[in-house]
Amino acid sequence: MLTWKDVMNYTVNGNPEPENRIQKTNAAWQKLLTPEQFRITREKGTERAHSGALCSTFEAGKYNCVCCDTPLFDSTIKFSSGTGWPSFTQPIKQNAVKYEKDTSYGMLRVEIMCNTCDAHLGHVFPDGPEPSGLRYCVNSVSIRLEKDSSNDS
Repeated sequence: MLTWKDVMNYTVNGNPEPENRIQKTNAAWQKLLTPEQFRITREKGTERAHSGALCSTFEAGKYNCVCCDTPLFDSTIKFSSGTGWPSFTQPIKQNAVKYEKDTSYGMLRVEIMCNTCDAHLGHVFPDGPEPSGLRYCVNSVSIRLEKDSSNDS
């Protein structure tokens, strides 16, 4: 289980190796993504709080990167944070997410990105529920829910 100490270690000493890498030009990403998806994932934008379709969804499944379809988070570790963005306590795998120090807007934060394609996802904070104490605050537009089909009959 990742902790805030692990997250800070990644921002200073480098991120875990991804299972694979996907790189495209901005023009290629623009052809694949909606303008809003491109703005958030490739230009490090943020959607308005409480505006995302996945903010209040708690269906079983995996949350994948909207750019490269890499699984990032599982519905079992999603929680209602009241912040207006989907929130998770852990990535699906330790190497699914990468971390970078973000000093934009005069704040010190930790940006989270897809470790496969570098898509901006949001930020992680040390104010989540136990046992990890982490809150991965993710833009709805940067992920898509792959519903668990094992419950379908």
